[in-house]
Amino acid sequence: MPDFQTTDGLLLHFTDEGIGPALLCLAGLTRNSDDFTYLRPHLPGHRIICMDYRGRGRSDTPDDHMTYNIDREGRDAIELLDHLGIGKVTLLGTSRGGLIAMLLSVMAPERLNGVILNDIGPEVDEDGLQRIIDYVGAEPPFADLDMAAAALKAGFEQSFPGVPLSRWREQAGFMWYEKPGGGVGLRYDARLRDALIGQAGVGDAPDLWQLFDGLKDLPLGVIRGAHSDLLSAETFEKMAARHPDMIGVTVPDRGHVPFLDEPEALGAIRALLARVA
Repeated sequence: MPDFQTTDGLLLHFTDEGIGPALLCLAGLTRNSDDFTYLRPHLPGHRIICMDYRGRGRSDTPDDHMTYNIDREGRDAIELLDHLGIGKVTLLGTSRGGLIAMLLSVMAPERLNGVILNDIGPEVDEDGLQRIIDYVGAEPPFADLDMAAAALKAGFEQSFPGVPLSRWREQAGFMWYEKPGGGVGLRYDARLRDALIGQAGVGDAPDLWQLFDGLKDLPLGVIRGAHSDLLSAETFEKMAARHPDMIGVTVPDRGHVPFLDEPEALGAIRALLARVA
């Protein structure tokens, strides 16, 4: 499996599949490249590159947990492009990945052909943010991944109605692993929680609307789950007003975040890729 070395010495895992225009996929806060499993088969004719952030998935864990921030992770993404010899990409960012995309539109706009944001915007609802803070770093209380899948299905039945247990079982495997002695472990560094709490108390938070405005000259697509607790319908409308050419879709029966194989999500992604082309 391919890795590349960052300028601060970490080996980060990535996948690189297909031939064609490059699409860089960046996952959510605690997630990894596996989250794009359902998207990959639907984009023939594209080179799909996914990166595991530092401390997540198959990537190395840094000594300094405070390097878990979107500035450093954005630089890691640019260093991956440099490693692959790719000048410009379209970037698909899920949640945390979308924040990185907005940052890169200001920090390295010359590297972007276009951006797709998956259920994230420049305003993050407090309820969804608190939900994330509550679970990050917590050891899952499940005996195995089958039990974890059942808990996911039960817990998300309101926001993801009708999703079969088999899909949640796959998702559980993306998120956690079964320990040899029993129980389920995290596929990310639990110190990510310490970084979130530590960074919340240091300095001023970035103006996300200012970062969003960095996308004004780029083709933009935004995917929102109809039941999202992170990207509200009101913020979604503000984003469309701020970027009138935005390709925006709301995916029914989905919360945070859509799987990206839904017809509405695929339609937006394909429309954005066609606009870039």
